[in-house]
Amino acid sequence: MGTRWELSALVEERLRSASPGERRVFAAGVAERLMGRHEALPEDERAPFTLSLRPLLNSVWEGVLGESTAYAAVNRGVAEYMLGEYCHNDGQDGPDDADESTAAATLFAAHTYLFGCHDFAVWTSGRALEAVDEHLECLAESEEDLPVDPDEAAASELRRQLGDLDLIAEFSEELRFTLMGLPADATLRLRKELRTALAGE
Repeated sequence: MGTRWELSALVEERLRSASPGERRVFAAGVAERLMGRHEALPEDERAPFTLSLRPLLNSVWEGVLGESTAYAAVNRGVAEYMLGEYCHNDGQDGPDDADESTAAATLFAAHTYLFGCHDFAVWTSGRALEAVDEHLECLAESEEDLPVDPDEAAASELRRQLGDLDLIAEFSEELRFTLMGLPADATLRLRKELRTALAGE
């Protein structure tokens, strides 16, 4: 089945060989799963900045599935972050909400959409692993025995990501043209066949 490190290397290799369109959908799917989990947390555990990124993630989805007008909305959302208080070089002296795993994954997914490059997609994958580690750390603080092995939990997330890449590859020809825009019926079909599957647990 592979160790965490072997599976992580395999995900990175697959993303390197994937088309920009495939990378865009992959990053959106990973960020969506993290956002769904964050939105399901008790209200006092949710980060306001993270929740504020939901419209940006929705625009990313529109774009990666072929709605060309979404580019401006994603570009604007990234620019607002870059010009806002959460984008800083103050280290621990500045606001830290943007470094929460879901927020960071969403921002990386937006960059993946805008540029299609390998690195942003890999970083999105990595933030999902960090989210797994953070969740287990929280469990460890409240329970004597963890219900799952940390390495197995990380490996499970990576296997899920590899499964996502397998599914996305089935649509590779169509996803080549999403940045330029697809017919509305194609976008609607991709929303049903890809977004729903990738967002599910």
